[in-house]
Amino acid sequence: MKTPFKWDNHSDQPALLKDKAYKKQMRKKELGSLFKTAGMALLTLPLSLMMMPFIKRRTIDSETFFSLGVDFERNTQETHQLIEELGVKHILLRVKLWEMEKLPELEAFIKQHATKTITLKILQDREHIEDKELLEKDLHNIFEALHSYVDYFEIGSTINRAKWGFFSVREYLEFFQVAYKLKKEHYPNIKLLGGGVIDFEFHYTAHTLFNLCKCHYDATAALLYVDRRGAPENTQLGFTLTDKIAFLSTMVWLSPKTNHALHITEVNWPISNTAPYAPTSEHECVSEQHYRDYMLRYYFLAFASQQVDAVSWHQLIAPGYGLIDNRESIIKREAFYAYKYMLRVLQKAQFLRLDIKRNYYILQVWVDEQLVQIHWSLKPTTLKNEDYFDAYNTLGEKITTDILKIASAPVYLFITKEVGKEVNASERIE
Repeated sequence: MKTPFKWDNHSDQPALLKDKAYKKQMRKKELGSLFKTAGMALLTLPLSLMMMPFIKRRTIDSETFFSLGVDFERNTQETHQLIEELGVKHILLRVKLWEMEKLPELEAFIKQHATKTITLKILQDREHIEDKELLEKDLHNIFEALHSYVDYFEIGSTINRAKWGFFSVREYLEFFQVAYKLKKEHYPNIKLLGGGVIDFEFHYTAHTLFNLCKCHYDATAALLYVDRRGAPENTQLGFTLTDKIAFLSTMVWLSPKTNHALHITEVNWPISNTAPYAPTSEHECVSEQHYRDYMLRYYFLAFASQQVDAVSWHQLIAPGYGLIDNRESIIKREAFYAYKYMLRVLQKAQFLRLDIKRNYYILQVWVDEQLVQIHWSLKPTTLKNEDYFDAYNTLGEKITTDILKIASAPVYLFITKEVGKEVNASERIE
């Protein structure tokens, strides 16, 4: 088995490329494509910015919006039980092209969850990027085995990081084109996700969406991390998470290369004091409490945008960034229970509105003929616990105190009157 780039089993990603001469050589080889990336960004990013106010929200299916990344090889029996305990209806799995011998195991896992919406992320290595015949053969085998069970195949991932194998968008487009050709000729009913740019590097996204490649995405995939900025409401170059989603959605809407659908197929925050399992340095890591709160707020903001079809949390079991720590045994973090309660409340929710006033957030949804509000604040404050609503914390525990503390951890309010009274930020106790 040939694996040109080393894989880090602790953080579930490729190890850093240490051969600087090789990287320089490959960048130089792909200089023409890099210039195209820059040129396309200069043309399309300003247009997308100007068009942002004109992009309308869509109606997002809340049942499939909440997706969870799952490792089909990790603690297998426990994994099945945990998926069922959570009640999640959409899972994302990953398969490595250099581990095709595990395809039967993956197929057996998928069949056990055939009633769920399933996204399969196909991870590349350098050998498959360079050898198109090998790529076609292995993709054909994956599609043949799994096309009846998998709803979306994400072709490639993290295309703007050299350690993942791609050195240009040109290389990625040629890689994707192999999958698209197989779809057209043999598997017309499969759906392909394309793009796979990580972080707020939309100049690469622009090139994946505006090009002369004879290919088309059934939906655009993005790994829209914001962990290096801390809270999801924090800004980068003036853009909050909500702004980034609107910007990206506008690019998708303008592109002739994709259907108007957007999937965030990977996001998380690394957890403090979990090295070497954390995928970043300790500087970017957060406490388990912030991990829980940021996860929820990311989901709430993305759902409120009504521009994202699915958000996949990465992932269920992982010591450095998962809902569960399995270093010594299966230990459910608070985030596990928070994710479970979020699904229970919102997996059949209809979005109504998001109100923001002086860094105080109120997400309003309609669930089972009842108004539900979710409150959080970037600046700790309080709210009177009124008799016309029932309040619950992130874990689904009822709050009975007279005064509610509204801060980083979201609070769920179930309006109990037949005609729900709106609770506005102005009503809180300063």
